[in-house]
Amino acid sequence: MTTFRTDLLLCGGTGCRASGSIQIKEALMRELARQKLDTEIRIIETGCNGFCAQGPIMIVQPDNIFYQKLKVEDIPNLVEEHFLKGRPVKKLFYKEPASAATIPSMDDIPFYSKQKLIVLRNRGAVDPENIDEYIARDGYIGLGKALLEMTPEQIIAEVKTSGLRGRGGAGFPTGLKWEFASRSKGDVKYALCNADEGDPGAFMDRSVLEADPHAVLEGMIIAGKAIGAHQGYIYCRAEYPLAIKRLGIAIRQARNYGLLGKDILGSGHDFDIEVYKGAGAFVCGEETALMQSLEGRRGMPRSRPPFPAQQGLWKKPTVLNNVETYANIAQIIQNGGAWYASIGTETSKGTKVFALTGAVSNIGLVEVPMGISLREIIFDIGGGIPKKRKFKAVQLGGPSGGCVPEQYLDTPVDYESIMKVGAIMGSGGMIVMNDQTCMVDMARFFMDFIQDESCGKCTPCREGTRRMLQILEKITQGLGEPADLDLLEELSHMIKNSALCGLGQTGPNPVLSTLRYFRHEYEAHIYEKRCPAKRCVKLLKFEVDPEKCIKCGICFKGCPAKAIEWKKKEPALILKDKCIKCMTCITNCPADAIS
Repeated sequence: MTTFRTDLLLCGGTGCRASGSIQIKEALMRELARQKLDTEIRIIETGCNGFCAQGPIMIVQPDNIFYQKLKVEDIPNLVEEHFLKGRPVKKLFYKEPASAATIPSMDDIPFYSKQKLIVLRNRGAVDPENIDEYIARDGYIGLGKALLEMTPEQIIAEVKTSGLRGRGGAGFPTGLKWEFASRSKGDVKYALCNADEGDPGAFMDRSVLEADPHAVLEGMIIAGKAIGAHQGYIYCRAEYPLAIKRLGIAIRQARNYGLLGKDILGSGHDFDIEVYKGAGAFVCGEETALMQSLEGRRGMPRSRPPFPAQQGLWKKPTVLNNVETYANIAQIIQNGGAWYASIGTETSKGTKVFALTGAVSNIGLVEVPMGISLREIIFDIGGGIPKKRKFKAVQLGGPSGGCVPEQYLDTPVDYESIMKVGAIMGSGGMIVMNDQTCMVDMARFFMDFIQDESCGKCTPCREGTRRMLQILEKITQGLGEPADLDLLEELSHMIKNSALCGLGQTGPNPVLSTLRYFRHEYEAHIYEKRCPAKRCVKLLKFEVDPEKCIKCGICFKGCPAKAIEWKKKEPALILKDKCIKCMTCITNCPADAIS
């Protein structure tokens, strides 16, 4: 066996791949071979490292040196200076503005320092395609304990003690769900994993599957023992090819090691897992619609009861949890439910993974203890709002969630507190918005998504969301009327109270939350025919205010249509016959001088 003095942990998640990590890997291989260092230094392609804004990322072990924003042209100098001459390349370090840190490790970086990792404990630290690396970090110890030392009742009791609630959105107690399924009569039961993840801006489940697929498999096998199931299915959308590939590799490796299949670890328990590719329908994130799709039928929700724990997939007792929920299970079994329950708040235990995106400096994947405030996530971990813009709101829970404005930034992140301010935890999407976001247009965007993704089975969702979208489009085009606000609220409550499934019932939330906190923006659109955030094109004049213009020429330099005239020390002028209303000038103007 070859012994390497240095490991290069190169992020190979989808985000870093999009930034060029595959090309970085190829360049590293070439340069290490050229310098005859390829027998001493090993490149390990990991899953998502979390800090997407700084990708491609590479961590040098055992020194724990963090390199970021790598480019192919950096590699020859990096290999020669660091790996040949022993001089780390400072220009590739991450550091906060005006920081005096010389060789920061991950622990020195604010993005990482406030996180607490359970689900993401192997983030960026293992090769997700090598089961031995997962086992070396205590992988499958929880499974061994569950299969060889615990009864199904003891497993369920431990999960109940942990206080773990489903991380897919509704927050139903996981142990209670498992208990219902275990008590249901039947020789055939199923354990399902929801990896559909259709929310705009969400990439939590995808990243976990890409970085640590065995954690999900281990959790599912334990669930199978707990409820008496012998078959599991992972429902993963086909748009996640890397996650599907790594899941397939992990399943094959687990079978080869006797961790899937017959008589696992000599325990007498049989369990196997298959991956089912979903076609990307948002409604298939709803549990009964997902099961319909798994059965080969059109993914549409059905009425409940009976609930899946009694009659689920093929009318057999079924447990369905999402990726993040399963990824917690082995740690709970290994360390005990009381250990997990010691983290978080009284009603929301453990940690939560969020996809932090939008108008925030540090876009990425974060895992934080329940009870941390929104302000800490967005400003301490996320680095605040870039380009000196002001924070306006954060959208939690995706299209089914709501907007939380600035006055509630100190709200603790737990299920009940988030619900009180008009949002939901959801699966973990967190979209930050600055003062350039039009809240009416944002509500229109989410309603357009909900209406397009409605399965059409129930009239309130099918017709109600269409009518709401028409009203929102009318308002953003300057054609709104005062009565539209009352009608929007009436339709929202009607849909919430009468739609068939949870997705339809929560669909109006973005409209209700923006009406609650940003009603003045709706009124400006209707009464003044003005968009305060300057986003609704039909309400904009595209004129430069010479009093506000600071004569910098940024709008002139950025205009793709060459529709702006500008000379040094003079205000800019927009040529309306050439203007294509692309919004570039308004977005880029540092003085907010364009109306």
